[in-house]
Amino acid sequence: MANSIHMVLSPQYQLTDLPVVCLCGIEIHALSESRCVAWISNELGSRRGGWVVTVNLDHLRRMVNDASYMALCAGSTLLVADGMPLVWASWLQGTPLPQRVAGSNMILTLTAAVASIGKSVFLLGGDPGTAEKTARVLRDRYNELHIAGTLCPLIGFENHPTQIDKITQTLVDAQPDIVYVALGSPKQERLINALRDKMPHTWWMGVGISFSFLSGDVQRAPHWLQRLGLEWLHRLIQEPRRLGRRYLIDGLPFAARLMAGAIAKRWESRTATSKRRNAKQND
Repeated sequence: MANSIHMVLSPQYQLTDLPVVCLCGIEIHALSESRCVAWISNELGSRRGGWVVTVNLDHLRRMVNDASYMALCAGSTLLVADGMPLVWASWLQGTPLPQRVAGSNMILTLTAAVASIGKSVFLLGGDPGTAEKTARVLRDRYNELHIAGTLCPLIGFENHPTQIDKITQTLVDAQPDIVYVALGSPKQERLINALRDKMPHTWWMGVGISFSFLSGDVQRAPHWLQRLGLEWLHRLIQEPRRLGRRYLIDGLPFAARLMAGAIAKRWESRTATSKRRNAKQND
């Protein structure tokens, strides 16, 4: 494992009052979903913006292997564990995370919270039509919710400055309190990083495929599979050609390394504690 890699949050977003757990040298905020939602809501109420990255196994693997992606995510405000392998590894190494904080769940709980305090959301990305469908679903669930807008960028927008300018101007004109970005990783993180300074009071969250889940275009795994940490298997069965490499070739070996590293870290910690105890007794 690349335990020598160590990431800290940017100084301007240092959150010294929030606990962290270190996995593969990456600091993950040890927050429950409810506490994460409450913290973001409080920041919005104080007119402070930010960016939350929900880190799944693929994100963590990329951070460990790609220094530029690690540096990109280091500029976020919150890093939370969206992936049961991360939670399992934290328990194995003796530094347990409280729970999985999935972006596909938090898009609902966070939206409910901000609707109750009169804040707005913007839906950016997704497959054509899914942002609009998702907006209707959210309006039906939360009557007080204000949808500031939706936008589905053209394929390849990231290579065309005029398209980036269009996205930027649309968001600046809408002035949403939260922007959900459903473009997949790392595209969504790159876009958020490029735009967030232009809207300092806004919160941003990459939500991957969540629009398709909420719109009903893609079936999400049953709750019992989610609880078992097998949501990835449900998605793999639905999209084997697109997700086979990500989950089987890249994901499973890295998950094995993650677990092995967590066990080794716990053993090292216990050994060090035992040595200190013995040394104290011999004094």
